[in-house]
Amino acid sequence: MMAAGTAVEAMARARAEEIAARKPETAAREFSAVVTAHRAQIFRFLLASTRDADLAETLTQECFLKAHRNWEGFRGDSSAMTWLMRIAINLQKDHWRNRRMQFWRRTQTNAVDLDEASEWLPSGERSAEQQMLAREQVSRVWKAVEGLSERQRTVFLLRYVEEQELSEIARAIGLNEGTVKAHLSRALAKVRAELGGRR
Repeated sequence: MMAAGTAVEAMARARAEEIAARKPETAAREFSAVVTAHRAQIFRFLLASTRDADLAETLTQECFLKAHRNWEGFRGDSSAMTWLMRIAINLQKDHWRNRRMQFWRRTQTNAVDLDEASEWLPSGERSAEQQMLAREQVSRVWKAVEGLSERQRTVFLLRYVEEQELSEIARAIGLNEGTVKAHLSRALAKVRAELGGRR
């Protein structure tokens, strides 16, 4: 067993040395590719979390600025997406903590436009009545999501907005998969209860 541990440590050291030995141009190209590949997903998550496009854009920029500053220290223990999502989640938590939840009280005035959000819902031809019902449903879902605890809201948004697997969510927020399932289950129960739906 000692040999296996030594082999893993040697592999980790080799990876760290490989990253440290990267030329600045190579590191810049790698980081640029990471930004291109993951920026939209980070922005979507932050937009769904904050429901404020300007704030989501600001937090997205902060996320990539922080990632850029720390790129040389990225060891590849997780995927770049998981690493970035963890940064985004922490920035979002910091924002809410600093604002002492003021943001959520103002969400009605700075929210994503319900007409725009209802367009995201799959539908064929919609009558004016169907469009109105879709807008009401989107509004009720957002209201229910706002009432979730911070951790439940994060898990819910990562699962249903970003369509991440439970294992990805667990890595991104630093919990085990069973705990993520429990938070997701509680979040779903609360959202269903708020919407008056059945289990």
